[in-house]
Amino acid sequence: MSETRETGAVPLLEVRGLTKVFGQLRACDGIDLTIGKGEIHALLGENGAGKSTFVKMLFGSLEPASGDIFWNGSRVAIRSPAHARKLGIGMVFQHFSLFEALTAAENILLSLDDDTSIVEIAGKAHDVSKAYGLPLDPYALVGDLSVGERQRIEIIRCLLQEPQLIILDEPTSVLTPQEADKLFETLERLREEGKSILYISHRLEEVKRLCDRATVLRHGKVVAHCDPRKETAASLARMMVGSEVVTAERPPAAAGERAELLGICGLSRKPAGPFSIPLRNIWLSLKAGEVLGIAGVAGNGQGEFFEAVSGEVLQDSADVIRIRGAAVGRLDISGRRLLGAAFVPEERLGHGAAPRMKLSENLLLSRFRTDAATFLGRLGLIRTPVIAGAAQRIVAEMDVRKSADDPEAASLSGGNLQKFIIGRELDRKPAVMVVNQPTWGVDAGAAARIRQALIDLARAGSAVLVISQDLDELFEVSDAIAVMHDGQLSAPIPVAEATPERIGLLMGGADAANASHGAGHGASHDGSHGSGHGLGHSGEVA
Repeated sequence: MSETRETGAVPLLEVRGLTKVFGQLRACDGIDLTIGKGEIHALLGENGAGKSTFVKMLFGSLEPASGDIFWNGSRVAIRSPAHARKLGIGMVFQHFSLFEALTAAENILLSLDDDTSIVEIAGKAHDVSKAYGLPLDPYALVGDLSVGERQRIEIIRCLLQEPQLIILDEPTSVLTPQEADKLFETLERLREEGKSILYISHRLEEVKRLCDRATVLRHGKVVAHCDPRKETAASLARMMVGSEVVTAERPPAAAGERAELLGICGLSRKPAGPFSIPLRNIWLSLKAGEVLGIAGVAGNGQGEFFEAVSGEVLQDSADVIRIRGAAVGRLDISGRRLLGAAFVPEERLGHGAAPRMKLSENLLLSRFRTDAATFLGRLGLIRTPVIAGAAQRIVAEMDVRKSADDPEAASLSGGNLQKFIIGRELDRKPAVMVVNQPTWGVDAGAAARIRQALIDLARAGSAVLVISQDLDELFEVSDAIAVMHDGQLSAPIPVAEATPERIGLLMGGADAANASHGAGHGASHDGSHGSGHGLGHSGEVA
C-alpha cells in the first residue's frame, strides 16, 4: 500500500487504474489518484473529461469496468451510495437530488439512516447552517427556493452525515462571492479537523486559494498532478484543455440611437408562495446592441423576475412587458418566442431540458412553434432528419461532448448540457436573449465561448440580459450591471463606473434609494436614461 509523500501515512483514499466504458467511449481510462487525510484535493478537467463519471464510481452510483479503490488502506468495492456513506464518503452533486414538494428538513431526513424526528433534524440543520454561514430555513419548501438555496440544503445534508471524505461537484457555481467565502471557511475548518475533500471546480482562482493538490483529467485520462498554489489560473486552464484559453472580447457598443427591444414598466408581483419574493415596481429599458448584467444574492427575486419576463407567469396588464414594441404581459412563452425572444433558465435539467428526451427531441420541444415551417411537414409530420441535422449543428458549434449520436439530455455532463441549451437558443439568432446563470458548471474554455457568443449576439443588434451570481462574468460581458435585492432592481451602473465593492454593497441591500421606483431610472448602457430596469425565464423546455 502506498503512502502519502508529505506524511508517510496511509492515504484515506487511493485509486489505481479506475476505468469506466460506455459503449465505445472510455469515459475514465486508467485513472490513478491519492487523497491524504486532512487534504483538499482538486479534480480538474474540461466538460466531458470524465470527472463526474469518476466521482460517481467513488460514491457507488456507477460500477467500474476495472481498477481498484482502497479506503484507509483496505481494498473496497463500493456497491451503492448507501455503502459509500457507511464508509464515510459524502457527496454534493452538481445536479440536486431534492423533492420539491418537501421542506429542506424533510429532504435531509430522507438521507439519514438513523431514527430522528423532523424537529431534531430541523434543529441540527439550523445549527449547521448558522455555524457555517449557509443561511437556510429548515421549514422552507424546496420548490420555493432558488438554486443557490437548494445548494445549501445539499451541503448541509452532507455535513450532517459526518463524512471523512466530502466530494463537492461545482459547489460555488450558484453561490455569491460572499457565500463562497463562507463555504471556503467551512472547508478549511473541516480540513483542520482532519476531514478530506475532493473538490471539482472550473473556477481556477478558488482552486489555487483552497486546494493542496490537483489532478487534471483530459479525455478520461490523467494528464497532470500538481500543486495548484504554484500554478497560475492560465497554466491550470492550459492543462485542462490542452491549449491557451482566451477571455471574451467586448468591443464598444455602436454609437447612435438604438431601438428598445425589451421594456419593463412597473413590474410588480405578489409572492406565489410563502417563501417566494414579491417583485416591487421594476423598470428596465434594454436596447439593441446592449448587454445588461443582473447581479444579486440567490433568493432575491431573480427566479420570479425570470418567470415574468419569459411568460411562465402572465401579468395582469399586457403593457407591463414589451418585446420589440409589442405588449406581451399576457403572452405565453411561445408567443414571446414568436416575437424573437429566447430564454435560458437557471436549472438546465428538468427546466431547460427534459432529462429522458433526446437532444433532438428537446430541440423540437423548445422550437416547434418558432421553427414549424422547417421542423414540421404536411399534416404536422415531424421531419426527423432535419431536426437531427439542426441538433448536430448546435453540437458542433458549441463543442458539446457526448457518448452517442443523439443521447438523452440526462446522459450529458452538466457543462455539456448547458452548452447545448445555450447553443439551441443562439442558433435562432434571437432579437432578445435572456439567460440565467449562463456558465454554471462550464469549464474555462467553454465559458469563454459562451460569453463571447452573448457579446457577439448583442453587437450584431440583439439585446442580451444576463442574470449571474458570478461577478467576474458580469464584468466581462456586460455594458452595465444592475442589482436585484429583495424584489427590487437598482438603476444600471455602466461597467466603467462599477466596482465589485459597489456592486457587492447593492447586493447586500445598501443604497436602496437608488432601486427602481415607477418613474424610474431605466438606463441604456451608454449612460442615457430610458424607462426602467428588468429580467427573464422559461417554462416549456426553455
